Amino acid sequence: MANDQDPPRRRFLKAGVAAGAALGAGSVAHAATKAQFRQPVDPMTVVEPFFGEHQAGIVTPQQSHTYVAALDFTTDKREDVINLLKQWTDAAARMSRGETAKPLPTDDKSAPDSGDILGIGAAGLTVTFGFGPGMFEHEGKDRYGIAKHRPAALVDLPRFNGDQLLPQKTGGDILIQACANDAQVAFHAVRQLARMGYGAVAMRWGQAGFLSGPRGQTPRNLMGFKDGTNNPSTAQPALMNQFVWANAPDAPWMNGGTYTVVRRIRITIEHWDQMERGFQEQVMGREKYSGAPIGKKNEFDALDLDAADKDGNPVIPDNSHVRLSNQATNKGAQILRRSYSYNDGTDFYIERWPPWRQETEYDAGLIFIAHQSDPRTGFIPINDRLAKFDMMNQFTTHVGSGVFACPPGARPGSYIGAGLFEA
Repeated sequence: MANDQDPPRRRFLKAGVAAGAALGAGSVAHAATKAQFRQPVDPMTVVEPFFGEHQAGIVTPQQSHTYVAALDFTTDKREDVINLLKQWTDAAARMSRGETAKPLPTDDKSAPDSGDILGIGAAGLTVTFGFGPGMFEHEGKDRYGIAKHRPAALVDLPRFNGDQLLPQKTGGDILIQACANDAQVAFHAVRQLARMGYGAVAMRWGQAGFLSGPRGQTPRNLMGFKDGTNNPSTAQPALMNQFVWANAPDAPWMNGGTYTVVRRIRITIEHWDQMERGFQEQVMGREKYSGAPIGKKNEFDALDLDAADKDGNPVIPDNSHVRLSNQATNKGAQILRRSYSYNDGTDFYIERWPPWRQETEYDAGLIFIAHQSDPRTGFIPINDRLAKFDMMNQFTTHVGSGVFACPPGARPGSYIGAGLFEA
């Protein structure tokens, strides 16, 4: 209330200031309300460029769904392979824009696309291609005249302790990884590419996967733990050049590409779900809810591998997953994990660890996908230690596997893998 002793002019000025302040506060409140209700970007309308220095789907922020497939070439003709890669490049670029694999016809005499994604949108689709060892040599034969260009880093993976690899889930001449914010969009991409290759390729295996959680946060796997916390930052080019992008002089056509390891890891969820949370955290070496290393508060707090409890025991167990996979215990090696969960219903299963149950269980687990500049210094030594010592092995079995050389991105007017066939 104005002081009754104030002159009329001063009371007028005070009232004006008060009114202006109230108007300003109202404007701020209105702006805050607009910001509060501003709609986020629709994930179904996101478009990820197909062409570029690197293939999309490697350092691209993870989409919510994937369909990963490996195919084998059934043709012995080099020109068939090149022609198919050209067609696939054009189709993948079209589908990444939310279009059909080929233009829709004006008549009813042909069907160049299944049409099941019409009206859905691009959904952030990325399509990534990789070449397996069989591309370079098949049954001792250099089918396409490219055996001499096989990179030394594209090694056949060794058999790791505990592997129970199924032939129908392992290997492949060429990898297609489709990721999107819609399951049907991802599957559609692989479906159309496989169809276009009819007569030149045959499907070896395919696997659908999903990812849950807020975008921009570390996702959780089916064990309930955050998966990928210790990844090298994709926002730091120096780290990507060091750990992810290939640059070996023996294969210049791979510069800017990456080597991708895919493992299908089955998890005995029924067994895991019976374990107490404290034991689960000892297995992982992390707090389940926060994702923090045991003994710390936040997910991205640095691991203290020297910390001991009052009895002198390591706070983070020696055979915990995080200790064995950490950069500090692997001579500085790192890989870029970009994994997805899978759930294929149920089937009959026999555990390889006590209590050796034989029953119908979930066929569910992890599609482990790791990118690196060289598997010989990345995945292979890291997984060798894990396979021998990791406490998690009580609950997981590797049943599928593949290694692929993913070339750099294609330029407009060119095609995926052009550097290999033009070398």
